[in-house]
Amino acid sequence: MELYESTIESLHSRLVKKEIKPSDILDSVYRRIEAVDPSVKAYLKITKELAYEMAGQAEERINNNDNVTDLTGIPVGLKDNMVLEGIETTCAARMLQGYRPPYTATVLKKLKDAGAVFTGKLNMDEYAFGSSTENSGFFTTRNPWDIERVPGGSSGGSAAAVSADMCISSLGSDTGGSIKQPASLCGVTGLRPTYGRVSRYGLIAFGSSLDQIGPLTKTAADNAIMLKHMAGADVKDSTSVDREVPDYAAVLKKDIKGMKIGIPDEYFIEGLDREVKEKVMQAVSVLEKSGAKIEKISLPHTEYAIDVYYVVAPAEASSNLARFDGVQYGLREKADNMIDMYKKSRQKGFGKETKRRIMLGTYVLSSGYYDAYYKKAQKVRTLIKDDFDAAFKKVDIIATPTAPTTAFKVGEKSSDPLTMYLSDIFTIAPNLAGLPGISIPCGFDSKNLPVGLQIIAKPFMEQDLFDAANTFQQAADFHLKKPGLK
Repeated sequence: MELYESTIESLHSRLVKKEIKPSDILDSVYRRIEAVDPSVKAYLKITKELAYEMAGQAEERINNNDNVTDLTGIPVGLKDNMVLEGIETTCAARMLQGYRPPYTATVLKKLKDAGAVFTGKLNMDEYAFGSSTENSGFFTTRNPWDIERVPGGSSGGSAAAVSADMCISSLGSDTGGSIKQPASLCGVTGLRPTYGRVSRYGLIAFGSSLDQIGPLTKTAADNAIMLKHMAGADVKDSTSVDREVPDYAAVLKKDIKGMKIGIPDEYFIEGLDREVKEKVMQAVSVLEKSGAKIEKISLPHTEYAIDVYYVVAPAEASSNLARFDGVQYGLREKADNMIDMYKKSRQKGFGKETKRRIMLGTYVLSSGYYDAYYKKAQKVRTLIKDDFDAAFKKVDIIATPTAPTTAFKVGEKSSDPLTMYLSDIFTIAPNLAGLPGISIPCGFDSKNLPVGLQIIAKPFMEQDLFDAANTFQQAADFHLKKPGLK
């Protein structure tokens, strides 16, 4: 078995026994990147010099037994919307090409303090606007299970890199489903933590009331390790919550006896692929055999989630993207006056989907329409949250499909934005409610494409997600299957 195929857990065990060095793992990962990334295209930028410097520091810590954590020496890939001082950060947008931030995101600082090694910046949909990574300003990432298909989005590069063993773990961000949906399509474990669990300082903002950074890994146990080092309050992010961060991995359970799992009728609707439904229900049966109790529940306002999201998220995006004006950083087009310079810079620097969302968001915030659209959407968002609050009085967690289909072909939905938006139909409602959710592989369809099971928990109850996901992964081996990349 190659080192790049290993988990965080197994590599940590070998590192502390000094059987291997951090640079050995990095050598293995970079050989893998050279071999398969030309066809997968997960990386926007390889940070080799920085990575080997970090690996050297990790080795020193291990040799001196100085503050060694379970992430020390572990290669982690970074979605390209998290700033790292001095390293080009583009958000996969032409507008930000050449931008080298003067500071580092809090979550990256935390991982660096834990001794993690950064392999490079990963591709995504421009400004995180998309469900397929086809909206990247540079190129489309491919799904390692079938390179004719998309990896999902917007964290498509992050999911594809873990799936193809081009890093041991990666970071993504999730606004409407951008960690969970690509995790499902690429057959990896992806967590969106509770809103406020992980600092957003240094994350290039899309929807500030929705964005959350989370880990993509090969196992639930690895995911628990990652979150422990990422979570916590941050004075630089007023929305981060000051709550104790458990050592999730240390208290990870291997059974869920007595746990109540809710199955919502509204998530098993017309449009859900038959094979996806079949695999998800089989996964629920596995959890039931592991001691869980299954209960039917209803989340009646689910049908409004997509409508609410595509009012609230574009409104916040329109506001957040006003800063990209060609003045402070990024692309600047020449013009005779300042207004024309703004127009030309934004016209050339933004892709089609970015322009679409800015226009939509600006419209719903405009005078005369704010109350009719944005204000009303926020009221319905509260009703969606109330549905979950009521459900969680009866059950501990909720199980649903992560995505309505397996990975679709590149170009299949790109000409129809509305069909593309429906790719996140099952992940949006819990995100609007600020809830934590995890997607784990739960089977394969007849095309040998991964199917994802989404598990949703109460706010700050990520431990329940890890316990349920780990229990499933002890009983089933779908997470161990690898794409047949040559």
